[in-house]
Amino acid sequence: MRAQSSATASPRIAVGASSAKTGSGSFGTVQAALGVVAFSLTFPATAWGLEGFGPWSLIAVRSILAAVVAGSCLLVAGVTPPERRHWLGLGVVGAGVVLGFPLLTTLALQTSTTAHAAVVVGLLPLTTALLSALRVGTRPSRTFWIAALAGAAAVIAFTVQQSGGALTTADAYLFGALLVCAAGYTEGGRLAREMPGWQVIGWALVLCLPLTVPMAAVALSYEPVHLTAHSVTGLLWVAIGSQFLGLVVWYRGMAAIGIPKASQLQLAQPLLTLVWSVLLLGEHLPVAAPLTAAAVLVCIAVTQRARG
Repeated sequence: MRAQSSATASPRIAVGASSAKTGSGSFGTVQAALGVVAFSLTFPATAWGLEGFGPWSLIAVRSILAAVVAGSCLLVAGVTPPERRHWLGLGVVGAGVVLGFPLLTTLALQTSTTAHAAVVVGLLPLTTALLSALRVGTRPSRTFWIAALAGAAAVIAFTVQQSGGALTTADAYLFGALLVCAAGYTEGGRLAREMPGWQVIGWALVLCLPLTVPMAAVALSYEPVHLTAHSVTGLLWVAIGSQFLGLVVWYRGMAAIGIPKASQLQLAQPLLTLVWSVLLLGEHLPVAAPLTAAAVLVCIAVTQRARG
């Protein structure tokens, strides 16, 4: 009888473990999706911020504000500094998502519309998946790669159609932003497996303070500041919403469901940004956007079901 009870209990334990794993994966997807929503507002908020700040001032001040919030959270929680082996990875996160991506995209948005910038950055999921395969050793399935490439092709076709086939200086900034951000995402996702996601971005922000504080001092002395409701709102969002809170849930999601699958959720980001650009900035929504949206959403569904 004992042997029979033990045998009967085993499947229950297995089912319970499987359910817990599924629940964790679902919650991870929700967190990653919340990060995508936060990121989709970054370009419109940056455009608002540029109404009152110069590009260098906006980048430096947003990073400092985010670092103050993150540092306060770390201090209140009594978090001890990361181990020495983690600092190099945190430096990559800082260089990619704290400094590199915000700087390059802000420079691009001086001459590019948010709609155009959004679709170019739509290549970020594929770039992140590629770097993840090289850095972390992930090996997604063939179906995953086919769907990811199809989604990237849809984004590229949309971009070429909108720009008339001519690449600009803004596009060069945006492609550079893709590389540095993908590196930061990949390293951050790897570190989030060993420490909480909010601590990853928190320490990366604090690590950049020796660069961002002098940068802000110099930039603010040369670039005029005109405080308006739009510029202040834009600054606060890119600092706290995009730079800190969005990355907290994003890295937690990446750690839960894996870097490749989380990165493909970002295929929806350009379409969300297009909606915000119309609602918040009054930009014209391209006719091709609904078709691109449908193609991208199908690709997302396939990548999320594909086994890594």
